[in-house]
Amino acid sequence: MTSFLQQINPVCFWDVNITMLDERKSKRLVVERIATLGNMREIKSMIEYYGKEEVINTLCNLNYLDQKTLNFFSLMFKIPKTEFKCYIRKPSTKQPWN
Repeated sequence: MTSFLQQINPVCFWDVNITMLDERKSKRLVVERIATLGNMREIKSMIEYYGKEEVINTLCNLNYLDQKTLNFFSLMFKIPKTEFKCYIRKPSTKQPWN
């Protein structure tokens, strides 16, 4: 584990052993968890570590992001929601809380 993951709240990775996590091999998981569960400091740290373009590419190719996270990153990076795979591919069953 590098100093990057040591800065992240372990609550973001509640179901995995964070000490065994390789942030390069598990980039998709790390970006998704920090995007949905992280705070602004952690999000900035993620962008510094991976680079803006790599974070954008990873977020745009995720199968699922909750609506709030999708809206936030769409506005933050000035990317239309239609560029996100999770926006185009809606779940086939309606979620009861939406």
